[in-house]
Amino acid sequence: MADVAFLLLAFFLMTTTMNIDKGIMVKLPPWDPENVIDVKVADRNVFTVLVNANDELLVEGEPMEVSKLREAAKEFIANPYGRPDLSESPQKAVISLKTDRGTSYKMYITVYNELKAAYRELRDEAAMKKYGVPFDKLPPDKQKEIRKMYPIKISEAEPEAIGEQIGG
Repeated sequence: MADVAFLLLAFFLMTTTMNIDKGIMVKLPPWDPENVIDVKVADRNVFTVLVNANDELLVEGEPMEVSKLREAAKEFIANPYGRPDLSESPQKAVISLKTDRGTSYKMYITVYNELKAAYRELRDEAAMKKYGVPFDKLPPDKQKEIRKMYPIKISEAEPEAIGEQIGG
């Protein structure tokens, strides 16, 4: 009986897979301290998103619901009407995401996902307009072309205590 139990235990240990959290899949460029470049970005090309310790969202200095963030980001990036208070072009647009140390992980992920979704929708719209096919169905060379039109530029600053900036 002990041998059978041991064999079953060994079998299940060897055949069972473990779920491993992979985290957020963001590819960071390699750090090279010798090639650090101080990039100056015009204020109009920076879309500022702050999340305080109470999980309240402040976009461009104004409180905003998370449900409206995606559309606001899309409008800022694409600037379809050429407004002077939005980005000059999608290639120059930078989204600055800053959180408080007390921001919940769930809120951070929600905000980050909305910002990525804005880029995904803009790329899909551009692919549909230019090729009549969604972005993910395009061949790699065409995807590269659309990525150049809408490069994802989300800058994340070191979290700090910013709660007092949003009534907190």
